[in-house]
Amino acid sequence: MSLPQEKRYTLADTLVWEESERVELVYGEPVMMAPPTRIHQETLMELSAQLHAYLKGKQCKVYPAPFAVRLFERNGDHPKDVDTVVEPDISVVCDMDKLDEIGCKGVPDLVMEILSPSTTRHDRFTKFNLYWRAGVREYWIVDPASKSVQVFVLDGGHYVAKDFGAAGDKIKVNVLEDCSIDLSQVFPE
Repeated sequence: MSLPQEKRYTLADTLVWEESERVELVYGEPVMMAPPTRIHQETLMELSAQLHAYLKGKQCKVYPAPFAVRLFERNGDHPKDVDTVVEPDISVVCDMDKLDEIGCKGVPDLVMEILSPSTTRHDRFTKFNLYWRAGVREYWIVDPASKSVQVFVLDGGHYVAKDFGAAGDKIKVNVLEDCSIDLSQVFPE
């Protein structure tokens, strides 16, 4: 799909695009997404599985990509008013009122992005700033190449580096009580 760059796109546009096209919108600008690698998907599955097992029977839910998150959408907004739609690799949502048939309207409690060669800059800078501005309480940057995880938590309106872990470590999920992720399972030797 070829998109003219001079147009400002909205959620209304994305709802008529083919599902096979992976495009995020950042303030109306389309960002094409390459297909994820096998390692990316294995990492995604393990993180999602651990979170899903922990959340079974609890209020919060985990959603792996593709899952549309409209960070800045408010009640009463129409699809033509929403110009930022992202697909975090993993979203954890604890307020079920934010969920609809499209995905998440507003801010997930936890977002995890798994770096790929084509997404590193986008995840570390663009999405970091989007999640911070929107108020995502916890943001994980997962790097399969270095087998490491950086954890940022919102504190006083700013992201603070909370933790760093590597293969073999267990890292606490700060927004979920008594939850930790076993990185030895995420990054097997």
